[in-house]
Amino acid sequence: MDTKNSTFTAMKLLKHASFFSIISLFFLSNAVIGQTKLERVLKNWNKESIPYIYPENLPMNDAIVYVDTREKEEYDISHLKNAVWVGYSNFSEENVLQQIPNKSQPIIVYCSIGIRSENIGEQLKELGYTKILNLYGGIFEWKNKGGLVYNNDNTVTDSVHAFSKHWGKLLKKGIKVY
Repeated sequence: MDTKNSTFTAMKLLKHASFFSIISLFFLSNAVIGQTKLERVLKNWNKESIPYIYPENLPMNDAIVYVDTREKEEYDISHLKNAVWVGYSNFSEENVLQQIPNKSQPIIVYCSIGIRSENIGEQLKELGYTKILNLYGGIFEWKNKGGLVYNNDNTVTDSVHAFSKHWGKLLKKGIKVY
């Protein structure tokens, strides 16, 4: 009977060990998987060469130039108040130098989620601009957190250009326009 009890006890221990292993793996994977899709996307695509500013910390005042790095049709649908459009595909150094002559001017770049804006932020840095931040999560996260966006007539709008169906999944609030 001792061997029967020993076998039974060993099986119980293995069963509990397996259970605890599974639970441990669950909590460990949740720590990694618990990242939002936005966090994973930005970690994969960005180098964080331009420091982030988070939507909840974004000051809206005239001392800062908000630079929209999306395409013109995206900007026309929705942008941050008084944002300067510089584009992405048609980015022009001369245009930027004319629109923002002071290279020590605080600048916050943004796009849909923060990838294109990092690239344009790097170009601004190469041009000599010294105070550049990248809006974490871009206009999508700004809108998701309750921020106001404006259309081409500078009227508050609920519409947000969602870039594509794929990336538009990250926009949770507002009306998606493609």
